[in-house]
Amino acid sequence: MKYTYKHTLHACCLGYITQAIINNLTPLLFVTFQREFSVSLEQIGLLISFNFAVQLLTDLVSIKYVDRIGYRRAAIIAHVLSFLGLIALAVFPFMFSSAYLGLLIAMMVSAMGGGLLEVLISPIVESLPGEEKASVMSLLHSFYCWGHVAVVVVSTGYFLLFGVEKWFYLPLFWATVPLLNMLLFFKVPLRVLVAEEERIPLLKLFKRKFFWLFFVLMVCAGASEQAMSQWASLFAETGLGVSKTMGDLLGPCAFAILMGSVRTFYGIKGSKINLEKMLIFSSILCVACYLLAVFSQNPLISLVGCSLCGFAVGMMWPGTFSMSARNFPQGGTAMFAVLALAGDLGCSMGPGLVGLVSNTVKENGIFMFTGSNINESGLKTGLFAAIIFPILMWVGVAVLKRKNRTV
Repeated sequence: MKYTYKHTLHACCLGYITQAIINNLTPLLFVTFQREFSVSLEQIGLLISFNFAVQLLTDLVSIKYVDRIGYRRAAIIAHVLSFLGLIALAVFPFMFSSAYLGLLIAMMVSAMGGGLLEVLISPIVESLPGEEKASVMSLLHSFYCWGHVAVVVVSTGYFLLFGVEKWFYLPLFWATVPLLNMLLFFKVPLRVLVAEEERIPLLKLFKRKFFWLFFVLMVCAGASEQAMSQWASLFAETGLGVSKTMGDLLGPCAFAILMGSVRTFYGIKGSKINLEKMLIFSSILCVACYLLAVFSQNPLISLVGCSLCGFAVGMMWPGTFSMSARNFPQGGTAMFAVLALAGDLGCSMGPGLVGLVSNTVKENGIFMFTGSNINESGLKTGLFAAIIFPILMWVGVAVLKRKNRTV
């Protein structure tokens, strides 16, 4: 069989599905970890932040080494780490005297794989032949969302059939995805994004003040997305009091469907849409969704706010990537690695802020928002604090739009 660049694109899409598994399987088990291993809200917040912090450090290391070892070797290493991390998630909590330590180690291994995938996949696709780069990038990133949907739907079905108490078989099942995709990356053709002699040195890139604006936008994109995504399941189940099945389907699953839909739509119609205007609209809508989730006294309406947030944040990450590539076409893999680092910094900061604020409110018995219990009040307060990120995204894109208009 002859492998073409079409197969390369398929492998990259599966790479984002792998990352979706790494980032979104564990949040479905947070309540189980609380019950089975006595994990606190603060420890859960640390798990989320630790996952993205390790991805961030991986991004940092990748800046120096990815171009040296090549896309193929790096992609294979990323999938091996993802596979081993998922296996460890099923095994390590029962092997160590501290189950929480086992969870941390498992997340560290899989997060290294996820961070490497984030650095690699976008520049690989950006290097493929074709004109509609922003549309293809959006379509690529939609597979992260469809992977998220698959994780929630399949996992929810598993829990209904076999019970949550047998959760540890799920990571073993999902580990087959990175294993199979690793084999595909042995075969598919790959191209270099920018020849070494044509790349902008990172130091020179850092001296361009508008590059730092893109860095901030990536932080806000990651934080806006993950602050809601990572906490939606626990917020629905323990905060709003709905069943786990209903909470997962109407919370993180609907979030991912709407996020994937807007990315797929842009992938098809992107050439006719102004990206900056769309990102400003997305930021405003995201603020409104956070406010709806926080201030509504009806649990189902709060869940609608959580879900619609997926539509709002859908274009933030791939849109910022595309604008960066358009403004700095010679940035190369290192630029994508720095942007991935910024995004993962946001992915760590957003959920971490929600967890820190929520736990503080819970420990001090503060009811800042109307709710039936302290968990609901705490989580709503944490989500309200995270609203700063879509607001900064809104301001940042507006500044960039004004700058491009004056150039």
